[in-house]
Amino acid sequence: MAASGQTAPCSSASISNYFSSDHPDENKWMDCVHCGMCLEACPTYLETGQEQHSPRGRVHLIKSVAEGKIQLNEQFADPVFQCLDCRACTTACPADVDVGGLIEEARGQIRQAMPLKGWKGAVSMFFLKGLFPYQERMHTLSGLLKFYQRSGLQKVVRKTGALKVMPDHLANMESIMPAIKPSVQKKYKDVDVIPARGVPKARVSMLTGCIMDVMFGDINQSTINVLTHNDNEVTIPKKQTCCGALHVHAGDRKTGRKLAKQNIEAFENSEKVVVNAAGCGCALKEYPELFKDDPEWKARAEAFSEKVEDVSKYLYDTGYEKPQSPLNKKITYHDACHLAHGQGVRHEPRQMLKDIPGVDYTELSNADTCCGSAGIYNITNPEMAEAVLDRKMEDVPQEVEMISMGNPGCMLQMAMGVQKYGRKSEIVHTVQLLDWAYQKDKQMIQGDRSKAAAEKG
Repeated sequence: MAASGQTAPCSSASISNYFSSDHPDENKWMDCVHCGMCLEACPTYLETGQEQHSPRGRVHLIKSVAEGKIQLNEQFADPVFQCLDCRACTTACPADVDVGGLIEEARGQIRQAMPLKGWKGAVSMFFLKGLFPYQERMHTLSGLLKFYQRSGLQKVVRKTGALKVMPDHLANMESIMPAIKPSVQKKYKDVDVIPARGVPKARVSMLTGCIMDVMFGDINQSTINVLTHNDNEVTIPKKQTCCGALHVHAGDRKTGRKLAKQNIEAFENSEKVVVNAAGCGCALKEYPELFKDDPEWKARAEAFSEKVEDVSKYLYDTGYEKPQSPLNKKITYHDACHLAHGQGVRHEPRQMLKDIPGVDYTELSNADTCCGSAGIYNITNPEMAEAVLDRKMEDVPQEVEMISMGNPGCMLQMAMGVQKYGRKSEIVHTVQLLDWAYQKDKQMIQGDRSKAAAEKG
């Protein structure tokens, strides 16, 4: 089974059909008693009704490969890669079985045995290995996208119907692509420390992300604004790189470890690492899993992961200033899977919204169910992703003006749902709303000062 240059299959009876390197951890499946508590939490099971596409079914398959009962082949790969890795099953599981960890380890084994070939392999190589890990290349991509949008080329492409030659799901993604804003990595490249508004109470380092800094530079800027407004100095380590989440999800754990090492070294001297993307934050917190067979790096990864915190939780825990200016919007909140299930952050962003004057908050039914984004799942599994999104959109109240969340992938996916169903809701990141309220506070104060000066004069 092992190709040239690969690690040989393990000879241990307990994991006979897996490669000896980085195989699924049997301790993670031992507590699964197949009780079925996970079934109603699993998006793919709800859509298919098939046991192999349920969490307990996948755990059984992973265990069966280890025991030599089934082979590590395409029939095994399909249900493993059909998983959204949303972690809702672990939240529902009374034994806290780490299904997500098993899925990612199994995907690593599958890609060792069956590397992607043809156009899929070429696309994976280009994006995952040739683009995302390199900041300068991502900045070039940002520039190209900005030119596409501002030169008039985008309008021409849309009016001529050129998008019809693309698969529907890719054409839909182009139609909701946000306006490209400046990268904070480039903006602050010559700045060592972005100063706090007042007397500094802490210094935090910020993960800017790869997709986040290309597609959502305005959200990165809002994150910096909110942190400095609350008297935090902010640093942006120059040697940071992609978090590696997409690589690990895709089964490329080797590249995931390479990127993890680079980030651990880049943030080694940081006291706190603040993240505004749920998927990135969860990946950073799970770096120790990538080094389970490497004691030295595992210890460094554990020390690093303890510093990582989502921006909403960091602000909540350290005490943020409550804004005074109203936003007067009807808002609901979608739980990004890797924030709610992956990091256990639920209350903090909701409280942040409720602390903004004028916000008419409506709780979203089934707020912590997956939207179907799941990294690049909506590209690799578009039909299932759309079915999951349809179920999600059924729960979104018609009257809400804004849907808030804390993950870029979710924002793009939910934007497609809003467009598909003809809704008017604006998709926003939670930290943006707090930033906008602070900006209104600032304008109000400046207005009051100008008025007082005029009256005095």
